[in-house]
This record gives sequence, structure tokens and C-alpha cells, in this order.
Amino acid sequence: MKVIPEGKYVAYPKIDLPDRKWVNNSITKAPIWCSVDLRDGNQALITPMDLDKKLKLFKLLVKIGFKQIEVGFPSASKTEFNFLRKLIENNLIPDDVTVQVLVQAREHLINRTFEALQGAKRAIVHLYNSTSVAQRKIVFQKDKNEIIDLALYGVDLIKAHAEKIKHESEIILEYSPESFTGTELEFAKNICNAVIDRWEVNINRNIIINLPATVEMATPNIYADQIEWMSRNLHHREFVKISAHTHNDRGTAIAASELSLLAGADRIEGTLLGNGERTGNVDILTVALNLTTQGIESNLDFSDVNQVLEIVEYVTEIDTHVRHPYVGKLVYTAFSGSHQDAINKGLAYQQSKNDPFWEVPYLPIDPNDVGRSYEDIIRINSQSGKGGVAYILENRFGYELPKTMHPEIGKLVQAKSDQQEQELSANDILELFESNYINQSNKHILFVSFKRKQVETGVRCKLEFNYLNKNYVVTENGNGILNACKKAIATVYPNNFEIVSFHEHSRGGGGSEAQAVAYIQIQTDKFERIYGVGVDTDTTGASIKAIFSTLNRAFKDLYK
Repeated sequence: MKVIPEGKYVAYPKIDLPDRKWVNNSITKAPIWCSVDLRDGNQALITPMDLDKKLKLFKLLVKIGFKQIEVGFPSASKTEFNFLRKLIENNLIPDDVTVQVLVQAREHLINRTFEALQGAKRAIVHLYNSTSVAQRKIVFQKDKNEIIDLALYGVDLIKAHAEKIKHESEIILEYSPESFTGTELEFAKNICNAVIDRWEVNINRNIIINLPATVEMATPNIYADQIEWMSRNLHHREFVKISAHTHNDRGTAIAASELSLLAGADRIEGTLLGNGERTGNVDILTVALNLTTQGIESNLDFSDVNQVLEIVEYVTEIDTHVRHPYVGKLVYTAFSGSHQDAINKGLAYQQSKNDPFWEVPYLPIDPNDVGRSYEDIIRINSQSGKGGVAYILENRFGYELPKTMHPEIGKLVQAKSDQQEQELSANDILELFESNYINQSNKHILFVSFKRKQVETGVRCKLEFNYLNKNYVVTENGNGILNACKKAIATVYPNNFEIVSFHEHSRGGGGSEAQAVAYIQIQTDKFERIYGVGVDTDTTGASIKAIFSTLNRAFKDLYK
């Protein structure tokens, strides 16, 4: 095993916040959402989006309900500049949507940014410069005062441009001490307060202070401590919107963002499905649907996650993992038998009760609420159970198997899956069910026809059937059609059996397309119980066919 040198990595220091409040807080409302898909997400792509892809994604973001959208870094490239101009000149920005642009504290870049913004009714200009110990020491080789001066230089330039166009455009300043999580809190406070003061924040001139986990460096509770500490120490807090911008280097960006809301953050920046540098940005879709499952209105519309997947995967050329929360292909799928049984019972219970409260085991959200169907909730492999098979046969194909039949069909399906060493599709399960119970290939006794007549003692049945390739027509009386048919069969058939249970239902809706389905369970002399199934347009015909199905299954080994 490779030995990592002692001292190469050190623990992130704790935050001195003994009276922290966030641990006892609850999230009660959605934050302000800002999508950075078109900028932070785009810059992380192997093939950055062209104008058409950018526009397609922008329209999706608007449709979902984002009111703040970072559309790019217009001073960085011609494509970024032209995209913003296209949005403005073609009047593609809804009145209730504010576009956001990123820029560094450099005069020519800020000038170019305001060229791109010409004609915009309202915009957020997102100014940033890196403040961390490592960046100051290694990249910029500047001291703290020089870093603060750089930020204020940018603020002054933006302020001057904003003043010139104040009658036609509202400019909101957002400032990020980039690499905030690698910055001493005292210094982060000092530089942010210097920016707030220089912007001259008041009731009519607000500011966004974005505190990015540009690199996720510690556990989410540390980030929450940092947010609460900053929230307590910023000037004019009532006029400041604190924004959280988390990356996923440690795999906890969602937790960090949620804890930041407990700690006082007003706003979340992130991307759909978490696209972004390295391990990505926080996934806004997941955070929003997490709120939904807690009964909090997210103010974002994810009722059609399939469309979101389709567009995001197209513009980013990145496939979504099958286990991605809420949207992955398998996240509403159960293979485990116990899970399948619980889901099956939960869905039945949900449909039977009168209140909307969602309480289906293993499903934290109703798939239907995000545009998914119930068809793929249960899928079958060798780990699956009887409940899952029954669920598929009922919900996909309309066969409502009696509960005591579930173990029987479950064993058949499990044996088939073991044999094939792979998942069985719904159609595979249907074929296995129908070939074993309805369309049996090896029959030693076959139903041909019947006629029934009511008599004083019950029912008289004239039954025609074929046993070992010889036709018989037998008439018998019984207290019911099943009893009469059993007596008729017993005059010829040498194998004793008793009918122990009977179930029936209609299948395929009403009208001429409807079918009757009957399930009959018999017990043999060996005390074995086994089911058969009959399907017919007539309920009596289905019941009689079910008897023959059962006999062919129960005694098949005698007629090989």
C-alpha cells in the first residue's frame, strides 16, 4: 500500500462559532434560484455550446421558472458576447427574468461586458477576484490590501457604467470572493464589506454577496458555519442577498447548499444535473425536488424531467447516470423482492385512501409528479420477488393475480431469470405467465365446448373435452357450473382433485374488447395446491378453461 507522507493533507480548521444557530433552523421556503448552466456549466464542457444550443437551454431554463440566469462571460469570447446580444436584440428575455454576466476586475473586460449589455432592462453584473491564501501566494503574488484594491477597482468601474445607463437599465452588483472556502473568514469579511460600502448599498441599491465553495474543502457543516459567520458580520445585512455557490469535490454539494439555507443564505447558484468544473456544481434539480418532498413549493417546474434530461444531455453531450436522484433511469425501479412487495402494497394503499399524503415505501416522491410513469417502478431479475412480478402483470397487462398465487408465479420467474442470468423484461414475464397458464403447449386434457342449463338442483352442464386425443361429451348436474364441470371431468379423468379457491375479474376495459379472467386453485391427492388461469369473452367459459389449465399444470409429469 502506498504511504501518503505525513503532513501532506491536514484537517480543515473548525469555525469559531460556539453559539451557531443554523443547527436548530428549518428550511421553510425556496431560495432565489440562479442557474449558471450557460456559464459555469458551459465552460466545463469538452465541446462548449454553440449559439443554437445555448438558446435551446436558455428557453428550457425560462420554462422551468428560473428568474435569474447567468448567460455567460461576454468579454471572454465572441460566442458569449453574441449570445447575449441575440437575447437582447431579439427580445428573448422575459420581463420577469434577470440575466447575469460574469466579469473579472479588469477595465477592458468590464467595458466589453457593458457593450454586450446595451439595451438590457435589468442585469446582474457578477464581479469576482480570487481571495484564497493559495491564490494570493501562488497565482497572484499579492497581499491582502492589493487584493481588496483590485476588487474595489472593479466596483468603481461597474458603478460608473451603471450610472451612465441608469435611466434605461437597472444594474445589480454581485460580488464573489472566489475560492471563498480557502480564504480566512476575517479577510473574506473585510473584502466583502469594502465592496458593500463602495457600492453604497441602501434600500434602493442592493447587492448580492456570493460565497462560493469554488473547491469543496470540508464537511457541509463547516460551510454552514462560514455562511452564518459571514451573515452576522456583513455590513447592511438587510440590503444584502447572500448567495451560495457550491461545487461537488467531496460529493456533498447538495448537503452544503441545503445547510447554507439553514445558515442564512438567500440564494442558490447551480446547474441542472450538476454539470460543472471537476466533479460539478450543485444540482439545482435535486435541491428543488428535495424541497418538494418536504412540502415546500420550490417555484421551479420539474413536472417533465424527461424533457429536462433530453435537452441537457443534448447540449452538454453528457449522459445522466442511471442512479442520478429523481431523474436517473433506475431511480424509481426496484429489483429486490421485499422492496417490490412494499411498493406494490403502498401503491394499492395510496389509490384506496381519500387524502393526497404520499406514503409509498421506498418512493420519496410520486414518479407521476416529475413526469415519470409507474411502468418501470418494478423490474425483474433473480433478486426479485413475487410481489414485483404480480405488480407488473397487473399494472402492465391487467392480470390481477390472487395473492395466494404470487409465490407460484414468482418461483417460475425467478427460475427463468436465474437460467438466463439477466433481467427479464415486462414482455418476458407476460410470455412466461401466458405460456405456463393460458397457452400451454403440452396439454393432455383439452376443453372443447360447454352448454349450461338451470335445473331445480342447480346447474346442468354438457361438457365436451378431449383426454389423451379422445373426445368425450359428458352431462352432469351440480350446485354450480364449476361443481358440474368437475363431476363431468371426473367420469373420465383418473386423477383426483378438489377445487379450493376461485377468483375472477374483467380485463381490457369495457365493451366488446373486454375479457374475463378466471383463476382456479386445486388440491391434489398429494396435498399439492396449484393454480390455473382461463381467459374468455364469457365469464363461465373463462372459469371452465381455468380448470383445464390447472389440470394440465398439476399432472403434467404423469403425461410426459
